[in-house]
Amino acid sequence: MDRRYETVFIMTPVLSDVQMKEAVQKFKDLLESNGGKVVHEEHWGLRKLAYPIQKKTTGFYHLMEFDTDPGVIEKLEVAYRRDERIIRFLTFKMEKYAIEYSEKKKSRSKEKSEEEK
Repeated sequence: MDRRYETVFIMTPVLSDVQMKEAVQKFKDLLESNGGKVVHEEHWGLRKLAYPIQKKTTGFYHLMEFDTDPGVIEKLEVAYRRDERIIRFLTFKMEKYAIEYSEKKKSRSKEKSEEEK
C-alpha cells in the first residue's frame, strides 16, 4: 500500500537554475520509476541555513510531497546521500491530519490564484 511522505532537501547554493531543475527531476524520476507519484512540490528558493553545513551558509530549499511504497524511501535517501548537490535532506511519513492540512492549504492557494486572475 502506498503511503504519503514529505521530503525537504537543501541543495548547494552554487547551482544554476538548470542544475537545480536537473537535480529535482532526478529525484522525481526515481520516485516515478519505482511506482511513486509526486503529489505536490514547492521550491522555496535560496535561504540562510541555521548553521554552516559543509562551509556553506545558504542553500536552495525544495519540498516534495509524494505517495510511494515504504521500500522506495531507502532508495531515495541513498540517492540524496550520493548526490553532491544535496547538502541535507529530511523525509518523513505524513499522518492523516498532516495530509488533510496539506490538501486544505493547496485548495486555498488555488482559490487565491483564481481570484487574482
